[in-house]
Amino acid sequence: MAATMLIALPAAALAKKERTNIKVNYATIFDSPHDVVLGNLHGNVTIVEFFDYNCGDCKHALPGMMKLLQTDPNLRFVLKEFPILGQGSVGAAHVAVAARMQSPTGTKYIEFHQKLLGGHGTAGKTRALAVAKEVGFDMGQLMKDMDGDEVKTTIAEDLRLADTLGIEGAPSYVVGDEVVFGELGYDELARKIAALRR
Repeated sequence: MAATMLIALPAAALAKKERTNIKVNYATIFDSPHDVVLGNLHGNVTIVEFFDYNCGDCKHALPGMMKLLQTDPNLRFVLKEFPILGQGSVGAAHVAVAARMQSPTGTKYIEFHQKLLGGHGTAGKTRALAVAKEVGFDMGQLMKDMDGDEVKTTIAEDLRLADTLGIEGAPSYVVGDEVVFGELGYDELARKIAALRR
């Protein structure tokens, strides 16, 4: 019993710290004006995902996210740029934020996101720009926005928030008052969403 308590206490302390960090940073996690919001903007459950366009597990998680968005009319899904896998990821993130600025409803952005994250090979600035052009963004405006304050602020905020929450890898999620590290497939995410609605 004593040994079990010794093992459980650090985990309990960690969970408490996690909950506190989420509570203190709640607005930035769930309602930042800088992030992409997909699904029902007024949904009764919000899932937050930190992702990198060159993350293999993020690619694997994409179909599950799309299925949830298509089958759960009350789900709100927030995407946070977390470009940690090299300069290619940073370049892709800059293009993605600039693309988000042209897609307030998220409709064109999600098409861009699926094509870039779901594509083969390394995602970088050049490939991201090609995808943005294919989707039909205003490329002149996008090129201007890419080096603007909004892009820098968005990425800096997401990186700072990840650090605060102890997130070091992608994908990572915030689900309710819990940070979940590693890929969550459709079934596991659906279970967590159902638990939050109980």
